Amino acid sequence: MSRKPLRVLTPRSILPALAVMLVLAAGAAAHANKPVPFGDRVAGPGAEATPVNSESLSAADLDLRVGPGLEAFHKQTGEQAWSYRREGAEALYLAMAGDNAIVVWDDGIVTSVRPGDHEVRWHRAVPGLADWLRGDGEPGADKRTDAQRKQLAKQRAAGALHTVQRDGSPWLALVTPNLTMGLRDADGDLRYNDKPANGCAYDPLRAVHTDYAVLIPRTCTNSSGQAVAGGITGYRLDSNGWSMSTGPAATIKALDRSRVEITDGPIVPPKIFDTKVAAPETACGALDAPFAAVRPQGGCVDPSAAPTADAPAPPATPTDTAPPAATDTAPPTATGTPAPADTPAATDAPAGSDGTAPSAPAGDQSDAQQP
Repeated sequence: MSRKPLRVLTPRSILPALAVMLVLAAGAAAHANKPVPFGDRVAGPGAEATPVNSESLSAADLDLRVGPGLEAFHKQTGEQAWSYRREGAEALYLAMAGDNAIVVWDDGIVTSVRPGDHEVRWHRAVPGLADWLRGDGEPGADKRTDAQRKQLAKQRAAGALHTVQRDGSPWLALVTPNLTMGLRDADGDLRYNDKPANGCAYDPLRAVHTDYAVLIPRTCTNSSGQAVAGGITGYRLDSNGWSMSTGPAATIKALDRSRVEITDGPIVPPKIFDTKVAAPETACGALDAPFAAVRPQGGCVDPSAAPTADAPAPPATPTDTAPPAATDTAPPTATGTPAPADTPAATDAPAGSDGTAPSAPAGDQSDAQQP
């Protein structure tokens, strides 16, 4: 049996293997030093904004605040638990969706963070949000101070984010004048996006949310730039939305978890809309009241059960018992001796022509005056 001689490695045969090793090492180094997506940085108390581990806490034990990032503090001690920040961005507004914190940043990014373990759950970029938050190019924008720009950005961030605390499955709506988006909080999945009709724009600062829907007013203008009739659009994730026509300055006020009050000028009376049933409240006495999907919260009084003001008063029921006498004892006589108890009272005596009891004869009066 013949044996092959051992192969001697030459520099030429080693080069391919060294090249592969160098490429793998360079790739690993680049992966280790690549920028953190979205500039995420989580820091412990008193540390710089670099990724660190901090103890897991319950969201109920933390006080969450914004500025410059999402800052978490212990409720009992007031000490800072952790800080979540993004490089080159500032947190403007915070709202809770269930147990998770939703943060709006000034660069138009929306982030979901689980406060218990400070885990970043997802990011979403909202088209046009950053420009609307800054307000550049608007009339008078060049005259705003830095403090006014920052205050405007915070106010608009609060109007752009609406969280819906639907039982077991919260979601959120993001609103700009030219776009609205609905996201599922569980994973940040985009469930809908919608744009206003031509000549119209959403008004995020007038938008209102309940535990079931988000209601977004829209303003419209004609070809001459004059305000015309607008409307309100309602959005839900578990069913179809709805739309109603209103005046250009209709306002919405949340009354409870499901009902809102819509005021549309001084002439039209306010109306109640139930966002859970997706139907308006039917007023008492309306022709369709017996078939109403939403009745007034206090209910309606049955007209047949309540007496009316014009109804005549019922006649008094006669009784067999005579009215009691004014007194059971006759007035004392001149000598001071009381009359017997069965003596008729003065009111039982026959009245005179003038309605008073007749007086005693003159002779009796003189005798009564004698001592």
